[in-house]
Amino acid sequence: MNRTAPDAFTLRLAELLAQCALKNRISFNDLYKLTAAKLYGVALRILKRPDWAEEVLQECYVNIWNHAGDYRVAKSAPLTWMTSIVRNRCLDWLRRPQTEATGEQYDVAVEAWRDDAPGPMEQLVASNEAAALAQCLRQLDPKQRQSIMLAFFNGLSHSEVARHMNQPLGTVKTWVRRGLERLKSCLAPGEV
Repeated sequence: MNRTAPDAFTLRLAELLAQCALKNRISFNDLYKLTAAKLYGVALRILKRPDWAEEVLQECYVNIWNHAGDYRVAKSAPLTWMTSIVRNRCLDWLRRPQTEATGEQYDVAVEAWRDDAPGPMEQLVASNEAAALAQCLRQLDPKQRQSIMLAFFNGLSHSEVARHMNQPLGTVKTWVRRGLERLKSCLAPGEV
């Protein structure tokens, strides 16, 4: 098999994955910035729902962080490896038991509850505090961030978060509690 030489982008991604394997958070942040739009597009094409695509993508980046040491340059290009993680996770997501309304049922329910007034999330995003919160969330351990996002932004109970993340309930409660403590300290008056 005659492979062409990797381009600068491919080499950069391979270098970032190698640094992620060493738990270098700055490299992980750079990797995310370089690949998130592409991988989100893959997830959205498969899942057809932005909320699902965002959730799956977050799980995939946790997986990439945890398994960056498993990546082998000789086997595939970095973006191909990451795309296969996203694709496989999306397919798993679609195979899971559906416990929520979808399709027409979902649209009818959404329409019934539609309110043109800005909701809490819209108000938060519009405020200056959104930037501070986003910065503080980025400083959390990925598992803490994911469990807090699932609980507070997706409205899942601790038990639902534990099932979703396939982790023991006590572990998830600890992640949420410690993550909230870190957020509280990060957002303390004078730092916002």
